[in-house]
Amino acid sequence: QVQLVESGGGLVQAGGSLRLSCAASGRTFSSYAMGWFRQAPGKEREFVAAISWSGGSTYYADSVKGRFTISRDNAKNTVYLQMNSLKPEDTAVYYCAATISRAGAESGYEYDYWGQGTQVTVSS
Repeated sequence: QVQLVESGGGLVQAGGSLRLSCAASGRTFSSYAMGWFRQAPGKEREFVAAISWSGGSTYYADSVKGRFTISRDNAKNTVYLQMNSLKPEDTAVYYCAATISRAGAESGYEYDYWGQGTQVTVSS
């Protein structure tokens, strides 16, 4: 079993940056592909980014491509989401998730474990 804890959210002005972290418990972290999702008030959860077990492959939603970067450090059992050029429409609760199945999955149903989420608010 994997437990995930996100951190790094907060309030930032449009155009600013934040880096989210997701710390995982367990010694099998490197066996899991990881993803970031977000959910804004009144909206459905949406895929943001994903990364393969080794970190060699990354995947992004079109809305964040070129602005967000996902990475992982398997030695630290941590996955990161660097968010640059933030926009008010990026405001949401951000969740990290882990899956033992294929890397790059964009459906939340393919993920086995979820964190509790961290709030990101971008002011205009």
